[in-house]
Amino acid sequence: MRVWMNGALLDDVHAPAVSVTDHGLTVGDGVFESVKTLDGVPFALERHLARLERSAVGLGLDAPDLGAVRLGVAAVLEGVDDPLGRLRITLTAGPAPMGSARGEGPPTLVVVHGPLEPAPPTTQVATVPWTRNERAATAGLKTTSYADNVIALAHAKEQGASEAVFANTLGHLCEGTGSNVFYVVDGELRTPTLDSGCLAGVTRALVLEWCGAREVDAPLEEVVATMSEAFLVSTTRDVQAISRWDARVLPAPGPVTAECAATWASREPETMEP
Repeated sequence: MRVWMNGALLDDVHAPAVSVTDHGLTVGDGVFESVKTLDGVPFALERHLARLERSAVGLGLDAPDLGAVRLGVAAVLEGVDDPLGRLRITLTAGPAPMGSARGEGPPTLVVVHGPLEPAPPTTQVATVPWTRNERAATAGLKTTSYADNVIALAHAKEQGASEAVFANTLGHLCEGTGSNVFYVVDGELRTPTLDSGCLAGVTRALVLEWCGAREVDAPLEEVVATMSEAFLVSTTRDVQAISRWDARVLPAPGPVTAECAATWASREPETMEP
């Protein structure tokens, strides 16, 4: 693992580096992006940086210095040729008084890179009893406030699943803890709209562009009862077939999922900035 923080590479990635008063540490006041790297080159970096900027502004932070972010990315990737890796770009509000109020200190910017194991081709998901609030101040933002996801994912793993799926407050299918959901009904590929409160995933957007799907909001119970196949998408999963959703066993991959996975595999090598 290599770490760049506020303009410099760290000699010891395990040494203390972030202030104990950093608002990202004390109250989760920050945003982040995870970016896949292939042979040491980031995939869709510009899309991720655009979302980092949107998330920061949505959280009320100053827009990040993307030039500085790119310098950090270049620093941690220098000489790296791992077949598969992951960048983590984190921006926080920086040091602040204890409590929710922000301070006036400079933001904290961290870029980390390390190897990534390929995701398995199939997975199991579990619906969790908690909801996403599609009207929350942070809806659709990729913030570092991940406690809901940690709890949900632990619950899903207790059910033998590797991902948790949320409904929103209306009972509509929303998203996973770190993934977007696609499913098939009557041969039609569908996914929740961004109005559901789900994250505007980079992989989600590319699957919509490359494979096509109808964006529609529907009750989660109805989706599970009527779907013929389903898959997750994310930076680290690409297109990953769902073999079991709660008690429902699904073909993994089904024909539409297999076609989307094949399309992804053929389109991804075309350019690193799709």
